[in-house]
Parts: sequence; structure tokens; C-alpha cells
Amino acid sequence: MLDRIWMSACHGWPVCVPKPQSLLRSVTMRPEKEDRPEVDQDIIAAARTTAVDSDDIDDSSYVSSLPGILGVIDVAIARIEAILLAVGVLAMAVNTMANVVGRFVLGQSLFFSEEVNRALIILITFAGISYAARHGRHIRMSAFFDALPPPLRKLLMIVIAVVTSAAMFLLTWYSVDYLLAQMGRGRLLPALQVPVWWIIVWAPLGFFLTGLQYALTAIKNIIDKDIWLSTSTLEGYSDDAEEEV
Repeated sequence: MLDRIWMSACHGWPVCVPKPQSLLRSVTMRPEKEDRPEVDQDIIAAARTTAVDSDDIDDSSYVSSLPGILGVIDVAIARIEAILLAVGVLAMAVNTMANVVGRFVLGQSLFFSEEVNRALIILITFAGISYAARHGRHIRMSAFFDALPPPLRKLLMIVIAVVTSAAMFLLTWYSVDYLLAQMGRGRLLPALQVPVWWIIVWAPLGFFLTGLQYALTAIKNIIDKDIWLSTSTLEGYSDDAEEEV
């Protein structure tokens, strides 16, 4: 069809355009070369590794950047948090699995399983607030904070850390008062037959460790030129692995 139109259009003309098929072939055979910059494969591999490992936190090799006794306190808090969380999570998993096996395999569930899990949840919760503070993982409402210039952000971060630390120490005081009140009442858990205050002793400990962590964060921002969300986490929204040091 294209040949007939071409022959009729070119009849009697000394010069004519090329055949349509040749035009199509020329377009097909000579694609435009796209000018794209070459991407370094090492950069792609590093980006993929960061995307996979950005949420992993290794506390076994944690080294504090604070000087002197402050660094010792920071490392001690990190070790206490890691031990409490590891023991709590593992014990809860073992207790839950044992209860399931006892109920569905042996036909008899563990009568104390619920109370043990309740105690472990309290332990994990109050150890976790200090752990999240040390890694800068608590929820932040930072619209006004992000709009400020760096010097004001640094000053505001110090104020936030000091006020939060004071609030945590105040909650430590109230939780100790509540703990002493429970000790005076002499109440026992129905299944375990242990004092109730045994399972709430983690509340004042967790508040105290969190208060220490925010106090160290305030000191870190005072002695360092950068802005720190915690003693190990720089301020910002970067997904880079270097954000947490």
C-alpha cells in the first residue's frame, strides 16, 4: 500500500523522497543514543546495604563519645538496657511457647504464665523508654524546631533535653513513692504468690535511666558543636548509616 502511494506521488518527478519503508528502516536501525552518566556499582551496593541494615543497632560494641566518667555512665546505661531488654524478650518468648505447648499438647496450661508475662511487659516497657531515648527513637513533633536556624535549634535541643530529664526524675520520685506504698500494703500476686511490688520495681529504674540519658544528651549538646538528639544520634532525617554513631 505504501509502495503504491509512493509510486503515484513520484510519477513524473525527477527527484522524489525515499520510500516509506526505507524511512522506517532508517529510524529503526539508528536509534538515538541517550546520554546517561555512568553509575558506580560500588555506590549502588552501598546504598542497598544501607537500606537493609539502617535499622540494625548493635549495642555489643557501643562506645560512648562522652569524656571521662560521663562516658562510663553512658556505656553502663547501654549495657543495663541491653541486658534487661534481651532477658525480658527471651523470657517472654519462652514462657509464651511453654504455655502454648502445655495447653495444646499436654492439655494443661501454666497457671502462672499470665502473671509472668505481665511482669515482663512492665520490664520491657520501662527499659525500652531509656533505650529509645539513647537512640533518639522517641516520637518528635519538630515542625517549629526544623524551621529554626542551627544556633537556635541547638539551644532548643538543650532546653528540651534538660526539661525532659527533669520530668523523668520527677516521675522517678513519684514511682518510688508508689513502690513504697505497695511494699507497705503487702499484696501478693495470686498465682506466683510473690509481692506485687516486685513487678513494678522496673518503673522507677526505667524513669531514672531515661532521666540520666536526657541529662547526658544535654551535656553532649553543650560540649559538642553539632546538634544531638541523643548521645549517639545526630539531629536530622538522613537515612545514612553515619547518622547514628
